[in-house]
Amino acid sequence: MTVSASPAANPPTNSKPLPNQSKNPLDTRSQQPQRPMRPKPNRLKLTYDIVMIIAISIDLLLISVDAILMSNFSSNVAGWLALSDGLSWYQSTLHDPLRTAGGFFTLFLIGELILRWAIAIKEQVYYRWFFFPFVHWYEVLGCFPQLRALRLFRAVVIGRRLYQLGYQVLPQPWLNRIKFYINLVLEELSDRVVLTTIHNYRQQLTDPEMQQSLIESTIGRNREEIESVLLSLLRKELAPQLQKLTDTSEGGNLIASEVGKAIQNGLANTPELRRYLRLIPIAGSLIESQLQHVGQNIGENVVHALNERLLDAERIDALMVAIAHGVAHIDTNNTALDGLIARIIADSLSEFEAQIKVQQWKHQDMLKF
Repeated sequence: MTVSASPAANPPTNSKPLPNQSKNPLDTRSQQPQRPMRPKPNRLKLTYDIVMIIAISIDLLLISVDAILMSNFSSNVAGWLALSDGLSWYQSTLHDPLRTAGGFFTLFLIGELILRWAIAIKEQVYYRWFFFPFVHWYEVLGCFPQLRALRLFRAVVIGRRLYQLGYQVLPQPWLNRIKFYINLVLEELSDRVVLTTIHNYRQQLTDPEMQQSLIESTIGRNREEIESVLLSLLRKELAPQLQKLTDTSEGGNLIASEVGKAIQNGLANTPELRRYLRLIPIAGSLIESQLQHVGQNIGENVVHALNERLLDAERIDALMVAIAHGVAHIDTNNTALDGLIARIIADSLSEFEAQIKVQQWKHQDMLKF
């Protein structure tokens, strides 16, 4: 029996490329990562969420209106506006039916919560079966009549889920306004907390023992870093300035010239030397002039020689290391040092406090309309 090879097993060599295959090897559009596809929502669940958010919103609206109309404030306002009859009609006719309807809606929420809990247990949504009421704590507490305001969290959660699925639950200007006020409240609360912390810390800094402990702990933990930073600064700023003294540049020549002139003036202002040289006939004045010039040259040469021997690169670097080590291991039991660090910390806290007091929400575009 002969078995014929299927076309799928042996594709023809001259087969044409598929339409979605790129002929150009440089075309990298097919190699770019595609954006993750948004999961397609279940229509039944989506419809249920929409119905629930509408029902909860209506329930919370009726509860709020009923609470307002049943308050003493509404009675006083109705008396001022001559609407006492209408308010009395509502209180005697509509209040009890609305309250009964609210009770039935509460029973519905309890049943719906238990049903979703059973579904979560069946589908093993959570790691343990009793995790559901802890995750949905706002729904559990919202079933109590005294905490019915927590049902708003359920509406917010449903609205957020719909928004993540791409459905515009609220107009974008409303969402921007809600985000603005949320950020405003969070910023004001965080500012108050930070300012209170800074105030308490500033008061603690007035204690000398705490200042000493802070300075000792701060410097003690960072002595190696302090030494490293000081050595880097000295090598960068001071060492080049000292090395300039060994060069024949303006800095080195200035010191040598001044030393030479000082020696020359010293010889010129020595009366004994001048008197002895004047005793030599004819050549005494010339010897005096040459001696002053030689003294100036000797001074300049001595300065250059000392600079070359004392200010070489190795000696300068050893000096910088010794200075940095000495400063980093300074004794912290120093009144002047305590005062300096305390002022630095106080100034830093003041600057930080000034930045915290700036209300950033006042600079946002939400206030411009």
